[in-house]
Amino acid sequence: MFDFFLNSYRDKETYIIVLEAIVLVTGIASVWYAKKENILVYPTGLIATIISVYILLKDQLYGDMMMNFYFSIMSVYGWWNWARTKNNKKVVRISRTNTSEKIIGFVLFVLTMVITYIVYKSSGIQITISNYIDIFTSGMFFTGMWYMARKKIENWTLWIIADIITVPLYAYRGWGMLSFQYLIFTVLAIQAYILWKKSINNSLQTV
Repeated sequence: MFDFFLNSYRDKETYIIVLEAIVLVTGIASVWYAKKENILVYPTGLIATIISVYILLKDQLYGDMMMNFYFSIMSVYGWWNWARTKNNKKVVRISRTNTSEKIIGFVLFVLTMVITYIVYKSSGIQITISNYIDIFTSGMFFTGMWYMARKKIENWTLWIIADIITVPLYAYRGWGMLSFQYLIFTVLAIQAYILWKKSINNSLQTV
């Protein structure tokens, strides 16, 4: 089991291994804070995504790199949005998506896949099955991050599905620590969905 995750690191540069370890710790911390509806999700997440942009670009994983670049921008928006208050109460509260938000989410999903595909084609790299999987999960992560910034519970559904797909994908590509990270993400996302669903139910009961 350990060889499966760590064997690919025997020939990697030390600083890349250190950077990936930082991404592992800060990424897990970010999802943990998100589960607790704690605004620290964003500063910890920014550390993970900014470093990920560099190491993924270095490995020519353009789809994942684009997603982490987008996550960095969206984290700034989410940080601002979650921090907003009115009369000492949070402006943005946990809720479900309405019809228009579902439509916007679907458009973002499709648009992201198209853009990611174009990036791969323009880069001159041969698109393999793993790249097509990357394109698909990119659309899910893109939409999930937007939903999270707006505190929509559906973000966790998208994260769960995409995380499960990403675990073997990253292991196949030789990113053992990131693969392990997404395995933990899957567990945390399931827990987060349950907690956020309870929060919505409690809000409905108090109305």
